[in-house]
Amino acid sequence: MPEPVIPRPEKLPVGVAGLGLMGTSITACLLAAGHPVTAIELKAERRATARRRLSALLTEMSREGLFRGSVKGALDRFQASGDVARLEGTGLVIEAIYENLEQKRELLESIEAIVGPKAPIGCNTSAIPISLLQQSARNPKRILGIHWAEPAHTTRFLEVICGKETSPALARRVVAQARYWGKEPTLVRRDIRGFITNRCFYALLREALYLVEQGYATVADVDRSLRNDLGYWITFAGPFRFLDLTGIPAYDAVATDLFPELSNAKEVPAPLRRLAKAGAKGVANSRGFYKYSHGQAERWEKLFLEFSYRIRALAQDYPEDVGDRPQRRPKRKPRS
Repeated sequence: MPEPVIPRPEKLPVGVAGLGLMGTSITACLLAAGHPVTAIELKAERRATARRRLSALLTEMSREGLFRGSVKGALDRFQASGDVARLEGTGLVIEAIYENLEQKRELLESIEAIVGPKAPIGCNTSAIPISLLQQSARNPKRILGIHWAEPAHTTRFLEVICGKETSPALARRVVAQARYWGKEPTLVRRDIRGFITNRCFYALLREALYLVEQGYATVADVDRSLRNDLGYWITFAGPFRFLDLTGIPAYDAVATDLFPELSNAKEVPAPLRRLAKAGAKGVANSRGFYKYSHGQAERWEKLFLEFSYRIRALAQDYPEDVGDRPQRRPKRKPRS
């Protein structure tokens, strides 16, 4: 089925509801793509600092080659307001507020009362089923999930999720639009809690926590092992491509014995629950599975962002359809 014809970003005003960490990052991505963006944020202090924060992200994207326009020009296409009525005339709205079902439903109701009947409304959620968000909607066919990864302005990841009543044609249109944002979007055709990447990650997280909790390995041991195995190939190939590359029969044999022994616990693992109850937020407050001084936490944050840009640049040499494209040869250093 051919991709739908979609307008260029400069012809499509977009609304973003929420200017927290994720909403600001999403807005930077949309501005870099060329969209005029209207952001709705109830907290005055966030509105007051939005342009400064966006300027920093856009400058960073420009330095890393992800944005080739003028930072000032992009910010001229941005406006922030505390009034949802300012979303009138937008052709797409992305909700990016706190992960709370009732708050999101209330926001969707107010958005639907303002924007045109054909404008898609995307919900940025990590786990709330889209079908639950559709239940109180006036027009549930135009409600869908648009799940971003942090940092949203650097990663190629995006999931577009269909709820039970989402229009498939509208979902395909958003997938096509997302390619203007520098994404390799995935269409989740049936609604399920956690969607794709979070379901797979939390299954991995449960097993990792189980190994630590039962004394098979330390936190650092598990991190080191996964980083130096999974971390080497997962950007190049997803699990099914990796099985094709490395031989399917061996995995069938191992799965026969291993699957019955994997953790299938339904409760939150104790190490994670203890840290959460103690107020640990990771590098955000220097308390987590590892110990951090204030300077170390800041350095890890900076390194993570730097790595995000570098891994994106590497991954772009090996796109999802690499087998159908001429191979790009790595540049060789001249001989001395």
